[in-house]
Amino acid sequence: MACLMAAATMGGFALNLVTGRTSFAMPLLVHVHALVFMSWIALFLTQTWLVASKNVALHRRLGWLSLLLIPLMVVVGLLVHRWSMLDHGGPPFIAANEFLFGNPMQLLVFAGLASAAIALRRDTGWHRRLLLCAFADICGAGVGRLVPLPLVIPYAWWVNVGLTLVFPLMGMLADKRRHGVVHPAWWWGTGTVVAVLIAGEMIAYSAWGLRFTEWYLAGSPGAERPMEAFPPSM
Repeated sequence: MACLMAAATMGGFALNLVTGRTSFAMPLLVHVHALVFMSWIALFLTQTWLVASKNVALHRRLGWLSLLLIPLMVVVGLLVHRWSMLDHGGPPFIAANEFLFGNPMQLLVFAGLASAAIALRRDTGWHRRLLLCAFADICGAGVGRLVPLPLVIPYAWWVNVGLTLVFPLMGMLADKRRHGVVHPAWWWGTGTVVAVLIAGEMIAYSAWGLRFTEWYLAGSPGAERPMEAFPPSM
């Protein structure tokens, strides 16, 4: 499953590149962000391979790199999120207020699930499933580029997050088939993602959330876009 998630994530960005919807002409911060998140994917795949090859000792040593990588991902993720909001108001097919709150909240979900997985590293059942849920949660940026999200306005954000839950669902089905029951880690992981998604929506569409979004974008190029979602061609 790790390879599938990595392929889907990288495939989304590659598709945008070859179709001309993005380019390498981006600020340095965006490239740093890509490098940091690519490092996570590389580490995740390496760790999966080490476990499969029974090299548990090296797996444990390399695992400590995540203690540096996870907070770094949060920092650069929040910085790129801020740049995206102020530069162009975030993805046009997602409401500005929805993306302003929802995106960083899901990033923190990733950090929380990954940290919980590290804390529970001695319980391999919880450890690997929570890590898979954490990885799935940040796949949205790539997976969302594989589907025509503008066609599902105003539900693009829900669809984007929902697509990432396909991977934990696959894990649930595998558990059910192999063991007859679904491991509780899947429920905690997916439940956290869904709960934070709903909480983000409630905040974003509250009177305070709308006012905060207007204040946050005021005076920036991002303030020129409509608050609500719209097709990119507008």
